[in-house]
Amino acid sequence: MKRIGIIGVGEIGRAIVVGLCEGAGNSPEVFLSPRGARTAAELSERYENVQVCAENQEVLDCSEIVIIAVRRHDQHEALRGLKVDDDRIVVNVMAGVGNDDLRRTLATGAPLVRAIPLPAVRERRSVTVTHPSHPDVDTLFSHLGGVLPVEDEAAFNVFSALTGTLTTYYSYLATITSWATGHGIALEAADSYVRGLFQGVGRALSDQTRSLHQLAADHETPNGSNERIRTTWFTPANAQALHKALDDLLTGLEGQRDSGPR
Repeated sequence: MKRIGIIGVGEIGRAIVVGLCEGAGNSPEVFLSPRGARTAAELSERYENVQVCAENQEVLDCSEIVIIAVRRHDQHEALRGLKVDDDRIVVNVMAGVGNDDLRRTLATGAPLVRAIPLPAVRERRSVTVTHPSHPDVDTLFSHLGGVLPVEDEAAFNVFSALTGTLTTYYSYLATITSWATGHGIALEAADSYVRGLFQGVGRALSDQTRSLHQLAADHETPNGSNERIRTTWFTPANAQALHKALDDLLTGLEGQRDSGPR
């Protein structure tokens, strides 16, 4: 695998390093930026093939594939003045930053690929959406759990919007846990039960022979408890509200793409 550089070592940067280095056979050389110094230092101490560079330019000079993982609002400060040779491959994992905007910032002819790696890449269990497809980037993310190249940036933004539902799911679990504690169940017991309940349901998602609608149907009986909660709480109005929230998020993502510096 090619030498990997990461500029911006936050949660996603850490997850990529762990996925590349733990239990994965021959790991590539990984070069980390000094941004996120504590995390970068910890990773370099844990893995012998990982080192922290003195500056971002050194990350670029040492790497063949460079992952840009800084926050959108920090990109100009982090990337200002960097020289990106055309033979590098740049992977853009910044939410809301299109490749056209990034190319203007970097002033490079190097290939640019957008990607949406999720924290589960640390366990090599997450499919990463990319655009455009690039063989070396596809190989990288295939190694981290799978890759799903999409044809255009409009489709990419739809997948990006879907990732905005993750914390809503966790909040849903926290809410039903809180309901149980309100009815006298100890917090530790309620938390443990809810986690176990939904870990088991989550494993059913690996069965791709059944659609999501079929999985839902298979987990409820007519006039049973699951059907009652689904039909009284997740009403058509609530479903429409969720669609609208996703539509608004998608509009915002498309607007960020179109409103970059010219």
